[in-house]
Amino acid sequence: MSAVIEKLKAAGQKEYRHDPLTEPKVSIYQPDQPGLMFPGRPAFDDPAQERQYLKERLVGACRAFAREGFDYGFAGHLTIRDPERPHLYWTNPMAVHFRQVNVSNLILVDHKGRVIEGGHAVNRAGFVLHAAVHEAHPDILAMCHAHTLYGTAFAALGKPLAPISQDAAAFFEDHIVITDEAGQVAVEEDAGPRVADWFDGVKAAIHQNHGLFTASRHSIEAAAFWFIALERCCHQQLLVEATGATPKLIPADRSRYSRDHVGSEYIGWLHFQTIWNELVRTEPDMFD
Repeated sequence: MSAVIEKLKAAGQKEYRHDPLTEPKVSIYQPDQPGLMFPGRPAFDDPAQERQYLKERLVGACRAFAREGFDYGFAGHLTIRDPERPHLYWTNPMAVHFRQVNVSNLILVDHKGRVIEGGHAVNRAGFVLHAAVHEAHPDILAMCHAHTLYGTAFAALGKPLAPISQDAAAFFEDHIVITDEAGQVAVEEDAGPRVADWFDGVKAAIHQNHGLFTASRHSIEAAAFWFIALERCCHQQLLVEATGATPKLIPADRSRYSRDHVGSEYIGWLHFQTIWNELVRTEPDMFD
């Protein structure tokens, strides 16, 4: 194994550090027994180190989207706020495939769409929508959007997900259907604020005749995983509806219970750690 992969593997191991004796428990999935390997988030005293960490995870999210086949030409944009300059955000470069995104070609953009750092242009639609959401909701740290097959198909129905499975229950009363600007490409700046108004208090949105969005107040990993999960749930519901049978829905109280335990931002972050570890092992060029 190369020295590079050894270094990355060692860095990944350091993050398995959750200590139930000193850290508050935020999920039933966190172990009560100390000394076990379990993912944890590092703390940072240096903004530069935190920035590097966030940029690497943003690249990881892009690579995860590539693995899921979420590419569609230059469409699709993922963002994470800069830890020291929250009015700026890092995003993937315009017209670069998700598989080719790495730390060195990310760009830093302001809310006016001006590239502050980096040599690539910004995706116009990504700037209009993401910048508006980030500006309107200072608590939102990260966002994801891509033109996916099943999410786009489901969005044409203009309706929310039904709680047909435990997976879908993770989005119960935690996503919104947006009908404003349905089907119209958001390249004019006044379109962004109208869409941004809908992201208050939810982690996902289905934009009619357009596709899926996720937003996280926790991490880019949470936003990325819940996007992957939302696409999967759209696929599930389309398959069920194609049978012509009426699905058995999970009752509202059980849906809320499942959402609270398996639909949190933390759980989204935790799910993504399995993807991250595999990316570190197989795609070390993402750190270039």
